[in-house]
Amino acid sequence: MAKEIFMPKLSSTMEVGTLLQWFKEEGESVDIGEPLFEIMTDKINIEVEAYDRGILLKKYFQPDDQIPVNQVIGYIGEPGEKVPDEPPALSEESSEQSGEKTEQSETKEDAVEVKSNENGKVRATPAARRLAKEAKVDLRNIVGSGPKGRIHLKDVKQYLETEKAQPKASPLARKIAEHENIDLKALQGSGAGGKVMKQDVINAIQASSQKAQQSEVRKKLSGLRKVVADRMVQSAFTAPHVTLASDIDMTKAIEMRTALLPVVEKQTGFRLTYTDIIIKAVGTALSRFPEVNVHLEHDEIIYKNEVNVGVAVAVKDGLMVPVIKQVEQKGLAAICAEAKDLSKRAREQKLRPDELKGSTFTISNLGMYPIDVFTPIINQPEIAILGVGRTQEKPVVVNGEIVIRPMMTASLSFDHRVIDGAPAAEFLAEVKRILENPYEMIL
Repeated sequence: MAKEIFMPKLSSTMEVGTLLQWFKEEGESVDIGEPLFEIMTDKINIEVEAYDRGILLKKYFQPDDQIPVNQVIGYIGEPGEKVPDEPPALSEESSEQSGEKTEQSETKEDAVEVKSNENGKVRATPAARRLAKEAKVDLRNIVGSGPKGRIHLKDVKQYLETEKAQPKASPLARKIAEHENIDLKALQGSGAGGKVMKQDVINAIQASSQKAQQSEVRKKLSGLRKVVADRMVQSAFTAPHVTLASDIDMTKAIEMRTALLPVVEKQTGFRLTYTDIIIKAVGTALSRFPEVNVHLEHDEIIYKNEVNVGVAVAVKDGLMVPVIKQVEQKGLAAICAEAKDLSKRAREQKLRPDELKGSTFTISNLGMYPIDVFTPIINQPEIAILGVGRTQEKPVVVNGEIVIRPMMTASLSFDHRVIDGAPAAEFLAEVKRILENPYEMIL
């Protein structure tokens, strides 16, 4: 009997996974423990192994498709076994009679609601579902006109009429054209009756790329870049951000780094950086301000017992935030070694899922660029994030005299739903005080 291949649920918060690639084609043999496909979730790529032995009979989804967890995405079985042409519904619900009027072409039975539109499911009347099945149409592609988006028979008919007006093309040619923004109407099909085939689209793509001048290049927002984009939008439009900025005199921090540099390098093999010092300073401040070391989940403020600092790392096509756990209990040497290891593996996309979870506060450091101040976006469910600009010499007044000091601007963005301006300002002032008197945090 054919065995289902499911989109795995890899964390308690995971709702969908992005399919990156299949390692097997339909008809190829699969062994238990063999890598079968690769997905992305929580900003990390994960290879999923096969749990059954047999032939890959069916693949329902293609790379860049976003798939709900526990959705059947394919089948493994014996050669010749029959499997559905379309992916099975995510879950079945008990049918219930609708008290609403039906369309003229639908019977009272057709008014039964079979699916819910939430969580990737589809509402449709039985008549609409039958016609879609006969025409081999995915109901998820149709916009329903009924209550709560329920799909009626007329919606399926309208969709089929619209499809007829589209140029003839093979499913694979249509998918490639959609992904690459190719107008199928502009192509001369080489298939029967002028049908556009895969090679026709590929030839058009190659011809377009060979043009000396091209007005624009389009790239679909997908993979890690889409994950980052979705989370940024959610945070920016959910949490009311307020940002405070403060200039910090880094004179003593520079002196301390210079003194500890050979010691830490001998002990760990890595050079102590200002980011390591800032991580330790922030961890120390968070241990003194537990109201900042919290998560906001729904209507609950959750106070965290551990101080876990996430550090934003720029990677290809996006951003990752590996987490240094229990910062308040670690010395600078341990923080230095762990930060270097996590950053390296983040850029190589070799981090484990648990190394990207559990942060209670995040640091985003742009000090390596000519950036003085910026407004970072909170990494939810955290309620604050610290942005770090470059350190540069500036004239400042010290004891009534103008002197030149290495100054760094730190920007604290915080969620005004959880904390007010005064306690946020006190926390930022504590970070400033620690960095201007850094030896106290290593005692």
